[in-house]
Amino acid sequence: MGKTWMITGVSSGFGREMAEQLLERGDVVIGTVRDEGKVGDLIERYPDTFDCRLLDVTDVPALQRTVRDAFERHGRIDVVVSNAGYGLFGCAEELSDAEIDHIVATNLVGSIQFIKTSLPYLRAQGGGRIIQMSSYGAQVAYPANSMYHATKFGIEGFCEAVAQEVAQFNIGVTMVEPGGARTEFRYGSAKVADLMPEYESCHGFLTMLDASKGLAPGDPKRMAERIIASADQEPAPLRMVLGSQALAATIERLETRLADFKTQTELAASTDF
Repeated sequence: MGKTWMITGVSSGFGREMAEQLLERGDVVIGTVRDEGKVGDLIERYPDTFDCRLLDVTDVPALQRTVRDAFERHGRIDVVVSNAGYGLFGCAEELSDAEIDHIVATNLVGSIQFIKTSLPYLRAQGGGRIIQMSSYGAQVAYPANSMYHATKFGIEGFCEAVAQEVAQFNIGVTMVEPGGARTEFRYGSAKVADLMPEYESCHGFLTMLDASKGLAPGDPKRMAERIIASADQEPAPLRMVLGSQALAATIERLETRLADFKTQTELAASTDF
């Protein structure tokens, strides 16, 4: 039996790829976009199973209305996917206040409010699945990406706590941590701050954002397939790393962090009563 999914940000990237795969197999998708024109083909091809909603996730009241209306119209939503987000590149000093506020409102607050607003409906229907699109950048931080990392480290702390709160209601939570993929996230939607020559040594990301200098290794189609399949896993995987480079970098960074913590045994104990 098919599932009903609600996915934020289906006009491009993983959201678009997931929506296409789900609709093709016969599932129902409630997808949010900021511009209906970008999904006009899906609206035309799937008039009965694609419920397109206009939404900017930084508009919290509108987000709450959209979630409420979606659950009331469809009765049950099996999987909610918090996908809307973007990358912001630039060192901390290079970022404007407006750039900082907007990425926090989109990647962090928007995701928190989407999940929080969905919880009472998922609980009332006896369970469901929450999928938060994160990044291996929630585990590994690089220069000139501080605010993106801040939002991803933040949303993972939120989701890890929420997962423990709602397990009793048969609600599973999965954080997806992809590595570099050939999506518009890297080659279209990424924002770049007003760069300063003083930080030129940290601007290596400009090469990464230039498709002519080489493409990311991740296949969005395969990644979307794995994300979709995770909704059927029991219990829900708390984290999924997608991409061999992402997994290697994550393990290396966590091992370094753990080794550092282990040197602090005496220091930590020295502050106890």
